[in-house]
Amino acid sequence: MKLSPNTNPPEPANLLIRFHNQIGAAIDITGTERGHSSRWHCHGCGECSGKHGLSFARDEANHHATTCRASHHRLR
Repeated sequence: MKLSPNTNPPEPANLLIRFHNQIGAAIDITGTERGHSSRWHCHGCGECSGKHGLSFARDEANHHATTCRASHHRLR
């Protein structure tokens, strides 16, 4: 089987910030800008956070993006 190139998902309606990890997989922060309703999800390795304030979620997602080397590939 041949691996296809990494493809990131479409941007969700409640996307606040999108980072990319070391090999280009998307890390999305979704939710709202106020309160503790923002969370991040890595489309490379599948790791995600609980609900936090946007500033905390952004810092965590950015840190994750600098260290994650995972990429989800779809098999044909």
